[in-house]
Amino acid sequence: MGDLLLVRHGETEWSRSGRHTSWTDLPLTQHGEEQAKSLVPLFTGRRFALVLTSRLARAIRTAELAGVTGAVSDPDLHEWDYGAYEGVTTVDIHRTRPDWYLFTDGVPPGAEGHPGESPAEVGERADRVLARAEKALDDGDVLLVAHGHFLRVLTARRLGLPAGDGRLFRLETGTVSRLSLEHGRPVIAEWNSLPPR
Repeated sequence: MGDLLLVRHGETEWSRSGRHTSWTDLPLTQHGEEQAKSLVPLFTGRRFALVLTSRLARAIRTAELAGVTGAVSDPDLHEWDYGAYEGVTTVDIHRTRPDWYLFTDGVPPGAEGHPGESPAEVGERADRVLARAEKALDDGDVLLVAHGHFLRVLTARRLGLPAGDGRLFRLETGTVSRLSLEHGRPVIAEWNSLPPR
């Protein structure tokens, strides 16, 4: 049984400034590109049973710069739909909703086609990704290149926790995390790892 490796895409202008970014398809910053390139030693010569990326450019570009080949884009790996909070920082949201918390409250609807998502809805997408990954894990490691909040929810679901418990797993840009098994049960084997310098 293989491990499930998670890569959060490299830095973008909005991730650097703390703006919620779901469907806005921003490129990586120069630093984000360097973060992605720094992952090459972790993936060189490595065979994966399955590689999935978000359909957004920042995730696809991160995979490319990290030297990952054979990636297939998966619509379920999209970041949390932030609805009306797209492009807004938590600090700004707290000015009118001081107790708001993404992992418990979700978001209000946004522009047409972006109704926002609740934690449970993001969890349902994560469960679909995990079901696809599970089939491939028998043949080796699986790599997912996606987004911070989504991967946090996916981690919670892999560990058998409610989607909202993704709040427990802070995830930095340009890092690799590894979910494995111990005595047949899912565990976090590595978190927010960077390649050796």
